[in-house]
Amino acid sequence: MIFVLPFPNIDPVLIQFGQVGNFPIAIRWYGVLWMTGCLLAWWNAVKFFERSSEKVAQKHVDDFLVWGVLGTVIGGRIGYGIFYSNEYFSFFQVWQGGLSFHGGLSGVIIAAVVFTKFRAIPFWQFSDAIACSAPIGLLLVRVANFINGELYGRVTNMPWGMVFPSGGSEPRHPSQLYEAFLEGVVLFVVLYVLSRNEKICKQAGLLTGIFMVGYAVARGAVELVRQPDPHLGILTGGLTMGQWLSIPVFLFGLYLILRPNKRAM
Repeated sequence: MIFVLPFPNIDPVLIQFGQVGNFPIAIRWYGVLWMTGCLLAWWNAVKFFERSSEKVAQKHVDDFLVWGVLGTVIGGRIGYGIFYSNEYFSFFQVWQGGLSFHGGLSGVIIAAVVFTKFRAIPFWQFSDAIACSAPIGLLLVRVANFINGELYGRVTNMPWGMVFPSGGSEPRHPSQLYEAFLEGVVLFVVLYVLSRNEKICKQAGLLTGIFMVGYAVARGAVELVRQPDPHLGILTGGLTMGQWLSIPVFLFGLYLILRPNKRAM
């Protein structure tokens, strides 16, 4: 008999208030951890500029929190609808389906471009602060995915395999925890250490590029053991949707790392 780890059956709903029509009124762990990630990312961005030679007033970071949240949600929902949804998809039925990281990333980029333009803030320095903070949110969201028992991995005989409530009777990779570790913990530590180097910080956009490359590599690696969406499966070239979407992220990140004359924009 294969040894498996028990899945901790944590109720995804923290507090249930009832339902209005087809709209459930509840506080879920996903929402709590998602908002906690946003607040901790905001705090980290404030600290980033406190130690940076490129000073950005805290009021700008405070104000961007709303822009960033809206960019993530709108972009994430649109991205999910385009890349991952079934035939029927409603933008406002947030309890059905979730947020696409790549859509959310696009939404945040657009929000940051517009915001920094209006506020006359150097874009790449501001982007670097966001990039160094994003892994905090990624860590907590992946933990929320684990609590929900969603986005689990493929069947495995490894001793740390888990039987997920909606994943059948066979043990599977806890791929959410792999992503939490790689996209969250590892990427945060790498960017935090590099952001303490003044020479690196002065190369505007470099930390953003490192984040993009790091995320794309981590996501692409975990997708090898993550269960593909059943209605999508394995796509052209033997890659999953997550891997295909990570390729342009990787290439643009590589461009930011290698481009000469990095300067404020």
